[in-house]
Amino acid sequence: MLPPKPPARPDKVSLFRYLRLFRQDLLSAQPKRLYRAWMAEFRTPFFRSFLVNQPDLVETVLKTRPDDFPKSGRISEGLRPLLGNSVFLTNGETWKRQRRIIDPSFEGGRLRDTFPAMWEAAQACVTRLQGQVGQEVEFEEVTSHAAADVIFRTLFSIPIEHEIAGQVFTRFRGYQRQQPLLNLAAFVPLPSWMPRFHARQTKRAAKEIRGLIAQLTSTRMAEIEAGTAPDDLATKIMTTKDPQTGERFDTEEMIDQVAIFFLAGHETSASALAWTLYLMALYPEWQDRLAEEANALDQEGFGVMSKLRLSRDVFREALRLYPPVPMMVREASCPEMFRDRAVPKGAQIVLSPWHLHRQERLWDNPDGFDPTRWHTENGKTCQRTAYIPFSTGPRVCPGAGFAMVEGPLILSMILRRFRIERVAGKDPVPVAHLTVRAADGIWLRLVER
Repeated sequence: MLPPKPPARPDKVSLFRYLRLFRQDLLSAQPKRLYRAWMAEFRTPFFRSFLVNQPDLVETVLKTRPDDFPKSGRISEGLRPLLGNSVFLTNGETWKRQRRIIDPSFEGGRLRDTFPAMWEAAQACVTRLQGQVGQEVEFEEVTSHAAADVIFRTLFSIPIEHEIAGQVFTRFRGYQRQQPLLNLAAFVPLPSWMPRFHARQTKRAAKEIRGLIAQLTSTRMAEIEAGTAPDDLATKIMTTKDPQTGERFDTEEMIDQVAIFFLAGHETSASALAWTLYLMALYPEWQDRLAEEANALDQEGFGVMSKLRLSRDVFREALRLYPPVPMMVREASCPEMFRDRAVPKGAQIVLSPWHLHRQERLWDNPDGFDPTRWHTENGKTCQRTAYIPFSTGPRVCPGAGFAMVEGPLILSMILRRFRIERVAGKDPVPVAHLTVRAADGIWLRLVER
């Protein structure tokens, strides 16, 4: 049985129908041919868009000439009320300055430093699940809770049960449900002075979340000044100076960055982990292998991660099949020629991990679940050229290494203690909004191992 995949739309639909499908679900709004095409063009009355699936063109956009293809403002329009001018939305010198301050917090030894907090969050997740043994459990909620706990423990040294952390999590879940992938400004070019027509509840939820984050950052700033701040990610980021200017993030900038850390580090990790757990229920023989490997968790400390090789391969395969961020949009800053086709200045360049990871001309068994592929020549080649769950190049996610520790660790902790089983009639259907989630949740039965 193949893992679930959303149905593709007919090749030709009206623009109105396409936009309506796009707002409902990004994935099923796309035609089937994109799983084989190297490039496809879409036209609207307002802009032209090119989906690029050819590995050397993807490398040109993301790695070779990234400054010529800045992030498109169209997708960011819907996220700006929450994310402000965070590193996720900025371009040019502003973005480069932000990355110079942020990147040192995610380098090398910092993973080892944050590991105890991840371990505690994973144990807390298992403890919460203990009370649901024998029940049908909605695992997207479980993994959202666990990923949020990891973020707060590693960023601010507080668990999800902390009053403000709990409020941020609750409000963010509401924001996620209210927020469409795109708003009107993504399709219609509007001048900067014109209102963006964000829903009232979206703006209110974003304001509440940012207010709560402001409380955390203000408290941490005071602790830093008093010399009592814990040595966590927030302290590291807030005390890091830009090596070129000597500047640090001010409070407003830090609010922007914490908002994107929570969105990127919580939302994407929750999506990836939930789909991985579903795949383990779909392929119980792999679940058993991971449960046996998880006996290595008798050893505590960062060194245990080197023993969770199967778990890492499984998590990597889940990221291939269900990349949390299904599409990334860049903009051509000058006229280009791709595959002998003119790409005008201002055109949208869409890079789709969802389609690239399932490209029928590149991958062996592209729709199948096969964690052993990473040790084959095809898998190794595609991992280098056609695997971008965290993007690639200068704009690669700074938390990629963080995620590749967090996911396998929580996965192993859960499977060591519990068996998870499919629920008849409730196999999930993938949809894409902010991230790739299931239309009606991921329901699994939890059994004591």
